[in-house]
Amino acid sequence: MPATNQDRNTPHKGGELIVAPVAAGVSIPAGTIVCASATGFATPGVTATTLAYLGMADANVDNSAGADGAVSVPVRRGRAFKWANDAGDPVTQASLGRACYIVDNQTVAKTNGGNTRSQAGTVVALDADGVWVI
Repeated sequence: MPATNQDRNTPHKGGELIVAPVAAGVSIPAGTIVCASATGFATPGVTATTLAYLGMADANVDNSAGADGAVSVPVRRGRAFKWANDAGDPVTQASLGRACYIVDNQTVAKTNGGNTRSQAGTVVALDADGVWVI
């Protein structure tokens, strides 16, 4: 389809809460980091280089006995979430406005760990007990 030079009635919807099909064999606790795997299925945050950060699980979903997409998880997006700060590679005030990286389903780190971690998002604040990421 070629580019248009006419007005276009473009469909749209809110993106703050999405529903993502869950990868086979995983359980995603509510309130934890949710990522998209390389195949596009929702999976918990872990140290891996093939994940795309989606946001926070809005419900507990168990697909440990199911196939890819057998269940779906609601994922909250577009807000800053407070994640735990990795003790071994802590996010610091100097990270404000910069990327942080996924360690596990509730923890972020300052660096990509020697190219072993996927990006979580952007640091927007730092508290004594966690890192705010959007």
